Amino acid sequence: MTETSTAGREHPFVLHLIAVVGIALSLFQLYAAGVQPLGLFFQRPIHLGFILVLCFLIYPVFGRSRRRGILGWMIDAPLIAGGILVGYWVPANIDVIAASIFPRPIDVTVGIITVILVLEAARRAVGMGLTVIAAVFILYAFAGRRGELPWLADWMPGILGHRGYSLDRVSSQLTLGAEGIFGLPLGVAATFIFVFVLFGAVLEVTGAGKFFIDLAYATTGRQRGGPAKAAIVASAGMGSISGSAIANVVTTGAFTIPLMKRLGYRPAQAGGIEAAASTGGQIMPPLMGAGAFLMSEFTRTPYIEIVMVSIFPALLYFGAVYLLVHIAAVKAGMQGMAAADLPRVRTVLAEGWHFLLPLGLLVYLLIAGYSPMRVGFYAVMAIFASAAARALWNWAANGPTLAGLWALCLRGVVLTLQALELGARNAVAVSVACAVAGIIVGVVGLTGLGLKFSAMMLAFSGGNLLLALLLVIIASLILGMGLPVTAAYIVLIILVGPALSNEFGVPLLIAHLVVFWYSQDSNVTPPVALAGFAGAAIAGSKPMETSLQAWKYAKGLYLIPLFMVYNEAIILGGPLPLVIWTGFIAIIALVAFAAVLEGFLWAPLPVWKRLALLPAIAAVFWPTIEAEALGAAVILVLLGLNRRAVTARG
Repeated sequence: MTETSTAGREHPFVLHLIAVVGIALSLFQLYAAGVQPLGLFFQRPIHLGFILVLCFLIYPVFGRSRRRGILGWMIDAPLIAGGILVGYWVPANIDVIAASIFPRPIDVTVGIITVILVLEAARRAVGMGLTVIAAVFILYAFAGRRGELPWLADWMPGILGHRGYSLDRVSSQLTLGAEGIFGLPLGVAATFIFVFVLFGAVLEVTGAGKFFIDLAYATTGRQRGGPAKAAIVASAGMGSISGSAIANVVTTGAFTIPLMKRLGYRPAQAGGIEAAASTGGQIMPPLMGAGAFLMSEFTRTPYIEIVMVSIFPALLYFGAVYLLVHIAAVKAGMQGMAAADLPRVRTVLAEGWHFLLPLGLLVYLLIAGYSPMRVGFYAVMAIFASAAARALWNWAANGPTLAGLWALCLRGVVLTLQALELGARNAVAVSVACAVAGIIVGVVGLTGLGLKFSAMMLAFSGGNLLLALLLVIIASLILGMGLPVTAAYIVLIILVGPALSNEFGVPLLIAHLVVFWYSQDSNVTPPVALAGFAGAAIAGSKPMETSLQAWKYAKGLYLIPLFMVYNEAIILGGPLPLVIWTGFIAIIALVAFAAVLEGFLWAPLPVWKRLALLPAIAAVFWPTIEAEALGAAVILVLLGLNRRAVTARG
């Protein structure tokens, strides 16, 4: 599968070469996932070599809007050759490298080439933001009295100062060990992330996206604001599969946004609702994007546990968006869509029920204790098998012929190759981001920057946990302006994770979940709301106005992590009555917040009720049972009065 932005400007030979390399990468990954697992210093370098070659083929040096030309090939051809070298060098020389006390000059040289190629790949596939940040970290490693750039030490504040490191030391740290480019982030990208990205590509090629969208419309379309609610349900189903909030917006939004506008939602409102819903797909189990796999490795928590504890918070988020959409529809007097304009649930399930089988198998295998990589392999095989079985069933039911069988086999081969290529293409950006994140991880480990940043965070917040969390929100928003979600999560958790856990006493898993959730906010928070901008493009609305709407509908993205911190039972569990109580007050707090935000629930809320609800909502977040009970009681009384006003009027 090729992209139109590239297809019109690249030579057909290059497009075929991209397809061949992409298919080869996907087959290599499937082999390593399900047939013969490979060692750390075999799989990660080979994966990175494939990714670099693909990146330099897909993203020309002068941008995708221009032809590459002779000059472009003079630059890109050596880079492609360098990518092959990166994939070959460490696996071919691992025994010599492991036996060497000091790195050989040739290993240092190849290491420098690797770092340069990774930075250039990041510039092309991810953007200048992450590239500049990584370059600054490298300069920081050199900035010391014993480093390559001792004069930079004069620019370092006292707490950030360090001894400085030589070119050989930095190169070996970043490319000859498990703490740099070939460290944990790339390891997760080369194993768990890739196989699930491939799973999503197979689902997309086989038509699962249309199935989920049709099912969402069939189940919610007749309700008030039906298309908006369908957008929420479809995004919950598609978001984690696509692995990207922006991809989710353009996939489901192409259907939902025009229908929302037709029903009566303003263009900016329609685009904002879709952006908020699509962002939630990143936190929706069972597939929660790349960050969840990284979280599992960082915290040494089984992936299935992260999935299980994330179900209720994700449902809270989508419930809040759903409620806000419902209130907006009721206030505007909207009605649902006509039954004749909607697909029937029975028909949709009859045509696409086989897409649910691989998802069911995926959940079962995770619960059974299989590794995520092996689960992903079996899930990919299952979706191939179910799609093939369904196609054969249709062939047999419609009058089997040899010509029809031959055409069916050809189409199956074409779709399989398209899925393998698409999976590799979709993995380029996240793998490059993880490789660059490895540079940051390596420098932090070499210089001890993580502990220094924790001390700075403690000083700035004055030991106040709420202020520390606000600093995390601000940092995530700033990082999100230039980084993809996964990279923002990695950078943030490296820098602020130790402080949250060690200095403020936040449990490790909750600290990671908080940073993971806050890393999503750049999708919906102005001035850089990437999913909001994508929604605006489809809705034909102003980007900033659409982003403000997305920010409003995605408020759960900020409140629910705060609730996790101050009410740990929602994540860590505890006595059953406490867990039930915590879940109950979380629900009523979000309902009350939605009512305050819209000034409406069953009936309009007067100003005094909205003002009275605010301290009650804050009390629910307070970590004492007495404050929670008082806040919950006030919320129930005020919402009860709102409901009674409707009854009395009726």
